[in-house]
Amino acid sequence: MSTDVLAAATDLESEPPAPAGDLVAVSEFVTVIERRSGWRLLDWKELHAYRDLFRFLVWRQVKVRYAQSAIGIGWAIIQPVFSMLLFTVVFGKLAKVSSDGVPYALFSFAALVPWTYFSNALTDGVNSLVSEANMLRKVYFPRILMPLSAVAAKLVDFTIAMVCLALLMAAFQHLPPWQCVFVPLLVVLMVVTAAAVSIWLTALAIQYRDIKHAMTFVVQLAMYASPVVYPTSLIPDQYRLLYAINPMVGVIEGFRAGLLGTQPMPWSLIAIGAAVASALLLTGLAYFRSKERVFADVA
Repeated sequence: MSTDVLAAATDLESEPPAPAGDLVAVSEFVTVIERRSGWRLLDWKELHAYRDLFRFLVWRQVKVRYAQSAIGIGWAIIQPVFSMLLFTVVFGKLAKVSSDGVPYALFSFAALVPWTYFSNALTDGVNSLVSEANMLRKVYFPRILMPLSAVAAKLVDFTIAMVCLALLMAAFQHLPPWQCVFVPLLVVLMVVTAAAVSIWLTALAIQYRDIKHAMTFVVQLAMYASPVVYPTSLIPDQYRLLYAINPMVGVIEGFRAGLLGTQPMPWSLIAIGAAVASALLLTGLAYFRSKERVFADVA
């Protein structure tokens, strides 16, 4: 060992210990994670503290979707547009399904915009915790951010699809009625519904992987249980309110009423859907919180 190294080691050993005040200053930056007192659905203070992580997760969801893609953001247009063309030929031309007095292309596309958002947000939200199992085991953060970031990220695709719908309406020279002012309210209901169902299913999917494998079938079945390719006027009156238990019924019919003027705004369907979506959100948050402590163990 060289003389310089020995001298440096001797200097370190001879240095006096740090003052107590310095130790106190360092301890002020220590974060202690402990069991929460009381019970609540959401810790708003904690979510606010992790807001930068939420923004990063949303940005990553958007970036990963279009990374190394030749078409890029065009995928947000292709899915609803090609579905609209297929439905127009099969259900509009061949099956002659009623479109409430508007061109079937507009009728179906006005439903596909919110439905495509809901189905994609649901699929990504359910898989969010399972796909990030390694992250769950290594670091603490509010787990609820994972499904919520997946739901928020899909609003980019939804905005692009809404622009396509506006262009299609312009091509058909169809002006929206004054009820279009209620569309933002329907967007809120759509996001709440997607978040509520995603929170429920992602908490189940991390323990029961059957949920993940069944999502394609569930989403396809749910589409035909919603008025995407047909109007609610085909549903008998005595079953219509029961049908509205599906919150997307009120959202889809509200979009058609607000943008195409196919009927008066269906407030009864929207109100039932809002009540069900709120109940799903509250119970989903409660179930998610009850299972959150075991996510890292079973992921």
